[in-house]
Parts: sequence; C-alpha cells; structure tokens
Amino acid sequence: MKRVVILQPGYLPWLGFFDQLYKADVFVVLDDVQYTVRDWRSRNRIKAPNGVMWLTVPVRSKNSRDKQIKEIEIDNQQHWQEKHLRSIEFSYGRARYFKEVIELILDIYRKKYEFLIHVDMDFIFQVCEYLSIDTRIIYSSEIPSTCQKDEKLLSICKFLNATHYLSGNAAKDYLRESTFESDGITLEWHSYQHPYYDQHWVAKTGFISHLSILDLLFNHGPESLDILLGKKVIPSPQGAKIRYANEIL
Repeated sequence: MKRVVILQPGYLPWLGFFDQLYKADVFVVLDDVQYTVRDWRSRNRIKAPNGVMWLTVPVRSKNSRDKQIKEIEIDNQQHWQEKHLRSIEFSYGRARYFKEVIELILDIYRKKYEFLIHVDMDFIFQVCEYLSIDTRIIYSSEIPSTCQKDEKLLSICKFLNATHYLSGNAAKDYLRESTFESDGITLEWHSYQHPYYDQHWVAKTGFISHLSILDLLFNHGPESLDILLGKKVIPSPQGAKIRYANEIL
C-alpha cells in the first residue's frame, strides 16, 4: 500500500494536519494553487489567559489573490516575528515544556524570510523532527501537471503510484470517489477526533480545541505525538467544559 496525502501548507498547523502527515507514505505540499487571503496559510491560533489569540504573518497584499501560494511574499516592515514571540512567551512562559519547545522555534523567528511558504515549511519540518515524524515530504510544484482541482489531485496520486489517497472530510463536496477508483486508487476520508490534553487556564476558559500544535507541544513536549495520534489518552475531568476555537471568535 502507498498512501498519499496532499495538503496546502499552513502556519503553525493544528493537530489534524500532523496526524494526516504521520499517516502518509508521501506527503505532498500543495504549493502551486491559488492563494486565499485570511486563511490558514498565514495565521493560526494559540491559547492566551482569556481565550484564543491569533498569530498572523503579514503578507504583501498587492495582487495576492492572483498568485500561487509559493509566490506570496511576507511584509517584513511590520516586525511580526517579535510580536509573535512576545505573544507566545506571554501565553506559554509557564508551561511545562516552554524552554524545550521555544528552543525549537527561536531560530525561525530570528531569521528573515522573503516568502510565506518558507516560514510555514520550516515550522512544519521542525515539528516533524521534534516528534520523530519521518514521512517523505515533496512539493506539488515539483510534479508535472496541467490539471485543476480534483483532476490535479488525481494526477499527483497517479504520478506517485499511489494506491490510497487520504483526504480531509471538507473535500467530500467536490471529490468524486469514482474518479479515483477508476484509476485503482482508494479514496479515504480523514475524520480526526481531537484529543483532550492538559491546558493552562482551563478553569477559566474551558478546554479549547483546534489550536496550533504549539499549544500541545508546550504543555506535553515529547509525548505530544502519542496524544495527537490517540495512543495516549488523557481523560477530561468530569464536567469539564470543552470548546471549539471557532465557537469563541
């Protein structure tokens, strides 16, 4: 079996992103499709004392809607790296694994990037190294294809000789299983069950799910992979309030 996952890159992605990455034999970064503004490519959420806090990488907005993800430039005049570091230190400075995890990302925040995809991928590679995820990662722009939408995904799978394609549930609205099956590729759906884990300020805010993976890493360090994969279960306290990040924005 050869399972392929194809996803757009994200800034400090959530747990489900890394669950899909872990389950892939080949993970394809979809970098040559149209960039969408105010999306996960350039921002994500962490947990602050009063709830959710956004971290957003500013990009040069001129003609950004007409560009591919790999072409999006960062607006470095806004000193976003210093702001993000301060927010992270404010939110997680007392977390159990703060010193260990902050060392993983300090060099990234100190480096000057020109393109958004490079900062996104450096974070992803760093998290993979820390969690010992050794999935092969390639870029869709490296694969010859003139197709669009689901036909592009199919062409990538065929190029890689995939037997299985693992897709997020959101794609059910446009992906046709029959198209993949006719080429001998089994279409699988990724239905991720978000785990409960130890978080700061739960008594005040409740447990908030669907945050950046940084939230899990700062609180659980090296055991984070087992938690996000469901191999280690941390039971939620009786009566604990569990909230989705989207519910409190």
